[in-house]
Amino acid sequence: MSIPGTFKALFAEELDREVQVSVKELPASALPEGDVMIKVHYSSLNYKDALSAAGRNRVTKNYPHIPGIDASGIVLEDTSGAYQSGQKVIVTGYDLGTNTFGGFGGLVRVPKEWVVSLPESLSLKEAMIFGTAGFTAMYGIERLKRELITPGSGQVLVTGATGGVGSLAVYFLSKMGYEIVASTRKEASDFLKGLGASKIISSDELMNVSGAPLLSRKWSGTIETVGGKLLDSVLRQTQSKGAVACCGNILGMNLNTNVLPFILRGISLLGIDSAFCERTMREHIWQQMAYVGTEDLPREFYKLVTLEELTDEIDLILNGNQMGRVIVQHSFL
Repeated sequence: MSIPGTFKALFAEELDREVQVSVKELPASALPEGDVMIKVHYSSLNYKDALSAAGRNRVTKNYPHIPGIDASGIVLEDTSGAYQSGQKVIVTGYDLGTNTFGGFGGLVRVPKEWVVSLPESLSLKEAMIFGTAGFTAMYGIERLKRELITPGSGQVLVTGATGGVGSLAVYFLSKMGYEIVASTRKEASDFLKGLGASKIISSDELMNVSGAPLLSRKWSGTIETVGGKLLDSVLRQTQSKGAVACCGNILGMNLNTNVLPFILRGISLLGIDSAFCERTMREHIWQQMAYVGTEDLPREFYKLVTLEELTDEIDLILNGNQMGRVIVQHSFL
């Protein structure tokens, strides 16, 4: 397949000490070195993308830059020979969209090790409905299962449940037969119950608890997407031999807690490093998501936007006002 001379992208530049984004036409020669050139059909918006686009938290060290930690598309060229021209593929994680030009551009060029073949039962669009958010959620669930957290173990808590990771965790767990308690700051009961949650509690209810080192046992497992004080509260309310999969830090990077839940209840705190998940597990997780599929997701769970509409969505996610998923469709489709 021929390689276009130019491509359109949401381009982030540092101007007057402030990062600003705009849609620009760029030469294909601007892409970094790499094995696989991919024509990107879809991407998705994650909180990390919004931080990169806004120049926050040093997610991206150098500008100009193209955010987008997710991409699905068609291989145009692979100098390594690992992938065929025309093959449908996915790239998530690693350095894509962080410091390597990402999926908010119509072309990406990446190392072959970053690329995963699209599962047969998923479309390129469906892959981005899941994206890094779904991948992280499913990775957390796989880690809980390895700690023997099963549907018969008791309720599973999902924090930050209206976000991308949290909402897909609710959906996946429900499809697997778990009873889910979903925690959020928003009025989103109908949204979360539509994904399969059986009970909704507020984040404030979770955090406004006694400072005692141990609290009443409530959940067998948790997909914890928020961090900070809320993570400490969850640890102290986890059942004996329970597990907490930690994958977010919206409330802060510091964890002030105590050892009693670990040494008296034998709980486990599991770190979910989805960006650098080993390849065998990465392929397994994509197959697991493909098996669950998107058929039972409510249509309002995601919205489709163009690059030109993306800046408004970035503002929404940075202000904590987004629910579900935002899928970016490149304009040549």
